[in-house]
Amino acid sequence: MIIRSKLPDVGTTIFTVMSQLAIDHNAINLGQGFPDFMMSEELIALVNQAMQKGHNQYAHTNGVPLLRQRLAEKMDKLYNANINGDSQITITPGGTYAIYTALTTILQPGDEVIVFEPAYDSYIPNIEVNGAVPVRISLQYPSYRIPWGEVRSKISSRTRAIILNTPHNPTGAVLREDDIVQLQSIVQGTNIIIISDEVYEHLIFDGLPHLSMLRYPDLAARSFVCFSFGKAYHCTGWKLGYCISSAEFMKEFRKVHQFNCFSCHSPVQFALAEYLLNEEAYLTLGAFLQKKRDHFQELMKQTDFKPIPSYGSYFQCYSYEDFSNEADKDLAIRLTKEKGVAAIPMSSFYKDGTDNKVLRFCFGKKEETLEKAVSRLLKGA
Repeated sequence: MIIRSKLPDVGTTIFTVMSQLAIDHNAINLGQGFPDFMMSEELIALVNQAMQKGHNQYAHTNGVPLLRQRLAEKMDKLYNANINGDSQITITPGGTYAIYTALTTILQPGDEVIVFEPAYDSYIPNIEVNGAVPVRISLQYPSYRIPWGEVRSKISSRTRAIILNTPHNPTGAVLREDDIVQLQSIVQGTNIIIISDEVYEHLIFDGLPHLSMLRYPDLAARSFVCFSFGKAYHCTGWKLGYCISSAEFMKEFRKVHQFNCFSCHSPVQFALAEYLLNEEAYLTLGAFLQKKRDHFQELMKQTDFKPIPSYGSYFQCYSYEDFSNEADKDLAIRLTKEKGVAAIPMSSFYKDGTDNKVLRFCFGKKEETLEKAVSRLLKGA
């Protein structure tokens, strides 16, 4: 029997490949975006308490009501957004799932979706599996800013959505106020929907604000905004996130959600509902990660890699064009095997494999991990 693949060009993700290579060669994994330090003991204790209190059966398909209420209160404080927790928020098994569900909710075969590359690796497969067409636009290298003139030229009668990601994975770029003005101008008077990936909302540096779609009523009304608890609380393995949209959009989102996930991990939801009262936990996250970014930058000055500014996320990109002409994937593999340090080649975030001689490193690690990694890069240099 033969299965006709819906994703014939898709193989194993680069994250799985590089992480396995890191294991095989006992390398320090600065490729995949997960912390190697402990998460909050308070939050762990709250999960244990929730389990002991019996919160171990199915939660409501839309998520624990108290958690959604607390999230609505948080969005009001942070973004002055008037969100109804009952009708506008759905808890999901991770931010990636929220993005997939949003796209599946809105896309019909032949629809077009504008995607900015380098792009998080799930976006294009999510579009294609729904029979829609990704319209790829390259961010301006090396600033990784959006070329809004090209966006205007690519808008067509088939444009159904634009995917945004701020802070941006893999580059660490963030949206600025002039980007918001351009976006508002482009979508005004259209039926274009915004899929906004904001999983790194609190991992933002240098005093910059996170410009969530929820700050702008005109944009929020046409957006699915996707978030991640895993990124906010150093527990990526929990795979828990949420989506916020208008009540009208969310009604359709939940039709897809209820027949796919149906219900998310109950004790964690009850624990997070309590932990959200600890506002300091997420308000201090940017400064916490910025120290790690700065420490890694200082260490990397000893190498020949040249930093490309990162204003958010776990990641910083480094150029190596001054000292090697190797393909980025080849260099990433060689560094893993020969130096014992794994990174991600940036070409893997482009469908056509665009290679600007850049690697992405994850600095969301213990200081000693970063120090050991750079020491390995310098060995034999």
